[in-house]
Amino acid sequence: MKKLKHEAELFKAAMLAGVKYAEGRGAVEFEPTDSASQKLLYIYRLLVHDKVIQPLPEDQVAETTMRHKLAIWYSKQLPKDDPLLK
Repeated sequence: MKKLKHEAELFKAAMLAGVKYAEGRGAVEFEPTDSASQKLLYIYRLLVHDKVIQPLPEDQVAETTMRHKLAIWYSKQLPKDDPLLK
């Protein structure tokens, strides 16, 4: 797994986009008490279910790999000249 240059920033933006996607779809309403790990897992599973991203093999599903997968998903939605892609 090759780490992205601005992976932390991409992941933060991906989480916000993922929450917006999930709530906008009407699939979930996140509570302020929900942990980032819970949100991450739910968003990952929802994106896989909706066939937006390819699933990881079950033995590779871990927080670090899901974070990486969401960062990649979000980076593909950005324009080519976005500072996070440089």
